[in-house]
Amino acid sequence: MLLRKLSVLLTTLLAGCSALSPVNWLASHDGYQKLSNQSYGELPRQQLDVYLPEKLEPGAPVVVFYYGGSWSSGERAQYRFVGQALASRGIITVIPDYRLYPEVRYPDFLRDSAKALAWTKAHQSDWQQEPGPLFVMGHSAGAYNAAMLALDPRWLAEEQLSPEMLSGWIGLAGPYDFLPIRNPDVQPVFYHPDTPVDSQPLVHASAKSPPALLLAGSEDDLVDPERNTRQLAQALREQGVAVESDVLDDLGHIKILLTLASPFQHWAPVIEQVSCFISAQAGPEASSPSSSDCMVPSR
Repeated sequence: MLLRKLSVLLTTLLAGCSALSPVNWLASHDGYQKLSNQSYGELPRQQLDVYLPEKLEPGAPVVVFYYGGSWSSGERAQYRFVGQALASRGIITVIPDYRLYPEVRYPDFLRDSAKALAWTKAHQSDWQQEPGPLFVMGHSAGAYNAAMLALDPRWLAEEQLSPEMLSGWIGLAGPYDFLPIRNPDVQPVFYHPDTPVDSQPLVHASAKSPPALLLAGSEDDLVDPERNTRQLAQALREQGVAVESDVLDDLGHIKILLTLASPFQHWAPVIEQVSCFISAQAGPEASSPSSSDCMVPSR
């Protein structure tokens, strides 16, 4: 009963992606070792944290997770619960900061996101004798960043890389088609009303896109799951791309993120869907949950 009341209180308080300290406090502190304050560039916001599983298997998959915040707020320390959730399942997790508005606008945060991914690929051998498959993942604005790295080759090309290096990508409550921009906080980030059409992930769906897991909540009133998650999933499927997608009942824009935290994983099987997708794309040599744990619906 106490946990249920606390869950309701947290959901009420977390109207945005800030004030996540209570979630970190409640989440488990077990299952990982942390490499803090790694620099992937020369600028103050170009730093990241690495969460290594306590039991690091050869060829363990690596996920670079980008947080949300309308491209104008957020810091990696708020997302320790994400690092813990994934690392405790055997997944090396990298959580970078990236430059935000008003310091930068589109597309500089994508350049930072690509640079953090390039740093991760270059440093895998520091943690693994057998470098594992790479994934990008994000929530909200961070899901947009992940989508653009996976779908639009321009950003990784600046780092002499390609989306083909990715084994897959994961988006939680991502905005993939949001023109015209109606959110006044986001408008200046994308030069509204002169937002480039090719800033939208949807227009980059192609047969070369990596496999995707796209999840959203049915109660999301900030990023419409029909226009974004379901529409992008359909566009990718039409190109022959392997896509798993689900719009989960009774989850809103923030609550789907909170389901990654250990005290709230019973709300919905999001962490199971993520880990099963990663295991499936990583191949049989990677450690994976039992097949029964991976029988989740796709809608």
